[in-house]
Amino acid sequence: MSLNRRRFLTIAAAFAATPAMAARHSWRGRAFGAEIGIEVHGPAALAEPALAAARQRIVEVERMFSLFDPGSDLVRLNRDRRIAPRPQFLALMQAADRAYHLTGGLFDPTVQPLWAALARGEDPGAAEVLIGWDRVRFNSQEVRLAPGQALTFNGIAQGFATDLVSEELAARGVTKTLVNIGEHRGLGGPWRLGLSDPRHGALGALSLTSGAVATSSPQATPLGDKGHILHQQAAPKWSSVTVEAETATQADALSTALVLAPFEQVRELRRAAGLRRVILVDPAGDLITV
Repeated sequence: MSLNRRRFLTIAAAFAATPAMAARHSWRGRAFGAEIGIEVHGPAALAEPALAAARQRIVEVERMFSLFDPGSDLVRLNRDRRIAPRPQFLALMQAADRAYHLTGGLFDPTVQPLWAALARGEDPGAAEVLIGWDRVRFNSQEVRLAPGQALTFNGIAQGFATDLVSEELAARGVTKTLVNIGEHRGLGGPWRLGLSDPRHGALGALSLTSGAVATSSPQATPLGDKGHILHQQAAPKWSSVTVEAETATQADALSTALVLAPFEQVRELRRAAGLRRVILVDPAGDLITV
């Protein structure tokens, strides 16, 4: 079975449930072009309405940030170059802005024109000059793109959705949860997750009690002779990067950006961002934990 970016971290085994937590409820579906899942432990009267609310959250987020739904907020922004943002759209813009500045520009959602040019087999030169998050303008009233720009949130929206779902479940009183929307966020573990690299296969496992984990690799989605993690100046340094952080939004964005970062920058950013752990897999398959 071939791996893609959404399948690097897989549930290897759930925690051993105590009698009080023996009732297990799960849901599987698709969103953001991948299989997703939610697992909760608790009485059915609590868990089932919480799962229904979580599924609705996923639908709402995908409708905002999908690149394939012609009515999504993101498609409308890329087409019209401006929109009035809904609160969640503004929140994701703010999270992307923090990741951009924290990584010195390695995380940049304005790479969408470059991705499109490479997907069509075109010369990327014209698209590269359009990249630049610093030319995007946004506030609570308006998001505005520079001429020719387009955004992709594929390196952060899945984590953002994971956080919203986790918070929805917690707000409804469910205290033992594992949400997998491409990135994982757990509460009340330990949850045991298998770690794999698309080139080098299974690499072990990690345990998550609370918090989030995301893995990115440039080879997860081949794009011509390049991977799908793009930048106008930086090239991938690692076969895959796994980030463990407080939130899935942060883990998703930074695992994407750190694929492009040299080791010293990874180490400095782990400290600056307060990340719990960064796991690097180099091109030879050697694993380094920072």
